[in-house]
Order: sequence, then structure tokens, then C-alpha cells
Amino acid sequence: MSRRKVRPDELALWRKVADTADPIHPDRPAPAKSLLKPTSREVREARSAPKAIEAFEIGQKVNGHAPAHDVLPGLTDRMKALPVMMDKRAHANLRRGKTRPEARIDLHGMTVDRAHGVLTGFILRAHSQGKRLVLVITGKGKRTDDDGPIPVRQGVLRHNVPHWLQIPPLAQVVMQVSEAHGRHGGGGAYYVYLRRPRG
Repeated sequence: MSRRKVRPDELALWRKVADTADPIHPDRPAPAKSLLKPTSREVREARSAPKAIEAFEIGQKVNGHAPAHDVLPGLTDRMKALPVMMDKRAHANLRRGKTRPEARIDLHGMTVDRAHGVLTGFILRAHSQGKRLVLVITGKGKRTDDDGPIPVRQGVLRHNVPHWLQIPPLAQVVMQVSEAHGRHGGGGAYYVYLRRPRG
């Protein structure tokens, strides 16, 4: 099929019709006027029309709040929101610090890679020995005064340990993770309740 050129009278009729149409979605930006070449008069008008800059003030669109980098709730809130998988009475005693851990490990001062390996070995050994409750001490992390453009969470191990306990190979042996009571380290430690060994 060959394309014929649009005659000027047809183009003028089309523009009259298009000007009377209401947009279906008025909030969307208007599409380009036409794929046809603009007339020389339209080109001259566009070139000669001065571009007005609207008045503005710096920060006029800011709602008064500093941008928040962290969209997740705090670690403590996320830990409390986890469903209780163990016996509710035992969990209540655990939260009150009335249950004594059977073993503990301190990850203070370790790199992330080393701590991950040490934690995995410790949890799997404790499970194979039939232990049910262990304490993992991470520390609360160092405070830094550097408020750079990229936010850095305080306590790298404190934030990574709950994640490691919820993924394989540890997810198969861990029943419950909760923040330790103050007498066992509080926010710098976790109770890890292990499943019973099979067999």
C-alpha cells in the first residue's frame, strides 16, 4: 500500500477536530502534536516565542522532612514481629531471661566472612549434641560519626546473624530467634532455639 501525502485542507480539518477532543487521561503528558512536518509558520512562531521561566524558591517541594534512607522498621521491631514457632510458655520465659542458654558463642571482633562460618559450625554442632537453647553474642556495633551519603547500619553482625539463621543450612535446625534478655546481652545478643535432632 502506497502512502499518499496529506493535503493542506485535510490537515487543517484534522487539527480543528483534534483541538475539540477531550483527553481520556488529562493527568498524562500530552503526546507529540503530530508526526507530520510542521508548517513554516509554526516553526517561526516556535523559534520566536520567548521561553518563560516560572518563579520558584529553593526547596519549595520539600515536605520539611529529611529523606529517610531506611524504609524497614528497626531490627528490634522486626524481631518482635516474627511468629512464635516454639512453645508459648517457653518463649515467654525466654523473653524474661528465665531460661539459661546451654551454650554460647561470642562473634565480637570477627569479620563478616569469618563470623558466618564460625556461627554455622557452632549451630550445627550444638544441634547435633542435642542442645536446644544457645546464645549468640554479636555486640551492638561501633558508633561512627561519619554521616556520609550512603547509610551504613550500626552493627553489621547484629543485622546479619538473624538473616544467616533463617537461610540454609541453619534454617533446617533453627526453630526460633529472638533478642536476648538484658542479663544475657540484650540488643547485642540473640537466643537461638534449636529443633530436636531427628532419630
